[in-house]
Amino acid sequence: MCREVTKWWAALWTVARVEGVEPPNNGAERALRPAVLWRKGSVGAHSEAGSRFAARLLTGVGSCREQGRHLVDFLVAAGEAAVQGTAVPSLLPAPQTQ
Repeated sequence: MCREVTKWWAALWTVARVEGVEPPNNGAERALRPAVLWRKGSVGAHSEAGSRFAARLLTGVGSCREQGRHLVDFLVAAGEAAVQGTAVPSLLPAPQTQ
């Protein structure tokens, strides 16, 4: 194992040596943190349907937060689309124009 580590030694410390380089999973861990805290605080869902609902809602929360969108506006638009039978709003980020 030590021989393998020495092969990768320089790459292992890139995060400490190069300004602006984050640990590989730091962004993912930060994105998941609100969901983990919710699960711990609420003791999770007690059914498969509840788990699906929570996962979908937390996905919407995270996506809207990442894009700077208001969650309530998205949820209202999604509810209106469901009632009217029209296309639901997308959680994908708007394409960047150049």
